[in-house]
Amino acid sequence: MKIWKKTAYVMILVLLLCVSYPFGPNIVSATSSTKDKIDKTQREKDTLQDELDKTQDNLDDLEGKRDTLKKELDYLNGQLSSVVASLEELEQQIRQKEEEISETQSALEEAKDKEATQYETMVVMARCQYEQQEDTYLTAILTAGSFSELLNMVDRIEKVVAYDQRLLQEYKENRILIEEHEERLQAEKTELEELRLRAEEEKDKVSDMISQTSSSITKYADQISDAEQKALAYEAEIRKKEEDLEYLKKKLAEEIAMSQAAANGKWRNISEVGFAEGDRRLLANLIYCEAGGEPYSGQVAVGSVVINRVLSSKFPDTVVGVIYQSGQFSPVASGRLDLALAADKATDSCYKAADEAMAGVTNVGNCVYFRTPIEGLSGISIGGHIFY
Repeated sequence: MKIWKKTAYVMILVLLLCVSYPFGPNIVSATSSTKDKIDKTQREKDTLQDELDKTQDNLDDLEGKRDTLKKELDYLNGQLSSVVASLEELEQQIRQKEEEISETQSALEEAKDKEATQYETMVVMARCQYEQQEDTYLTAILTAGSFSELLNMVDRIEKVVAYDQRLLQEYKENRILIEEHEERLQAEKTELEELRLRAEEEKDKVSDMISQTSSSITKYADQISDAEQKALAYEAEIRKKEEDLEYLKKKLAEEIAMSQAAANGKWRNISEVGFAEGDRRLLANLIYCEAGGEPYSGQVAVGSVVINRVLSSKFPDTVVGVIYQSGQFSPVASGRLDLALAADKATDSCYKAADEAMAGVTNVGNCVYFRTPIEGLSGISIGGHIFY
């Protein structure tokens, strides 16, 4: 009887061992092989992540240089506008000087004509008085009827001569003043033209600097575009590594458990959420990165996942906190979201989807995760994603 009991005990122990290890000794080999694959995949993923981090640092550096150049370009454009305004003012002043010079030259010609005419008049009078015997001073004196008439005649003649001389002197002085004025105007015009030449040189210098700065900005824009493409490639490779082997199964198990915990946890009402300035732009650009090429329903679904997390007690309670929570959204890790935000690449439909989600609209229930379809994953299928 004791022997039978002992035999039965051994048989039960063997059965339990078989149940615990249905594949026998091969399970150790299989587990080891899977672990090796997981370790290898993890190492490859870490290497890719390092490369992605370097690319992101390079992107940050390039964007910093580009932004600095843009500020410099704005400053140069301001300088150019100032120089152009100065040039226009100088041109206007030169035109005014030229008009003044033209008017002065006309006045000068008129003054010379008057002076010449007055001189000729005096010459003619002198000839009449001294060359024609019938009308000389002597004849006038000899024919005078009385001494008083003679004095009056001499006085009139002297007054006429004095008037003519005074008039000639005034014309001479006026011509000299006009000539001096013209000389001053010409000097001022020359000074203005020198200022204009210097302003033109400054304009050319600033224009060259603007051209060089614009070329540098274009160069950095091209480098940023290349870095963005590289970041996208690394992001795709990292996503592929994440979806390999047991790594993905483990991650899925954790996400499903978290999703279930969220579903069973405490939820806020959308009316209790206070959105911060910039939340709409941030959410719309995340939707653009994750579902920009998806149907509108897919864009709403991505926005709903973010807002569901905000409402759930298992996740951060702000849009910024949810989106930038470590390891949650690949466009954040790759830097693609920052690039999209910098240029505000979100489309109108992305903004509309963000508005609906922030208003409490959801087409995925309480789902708090999404990913591209893989074998064994069930949930709500919208566009190119499964929501769970």
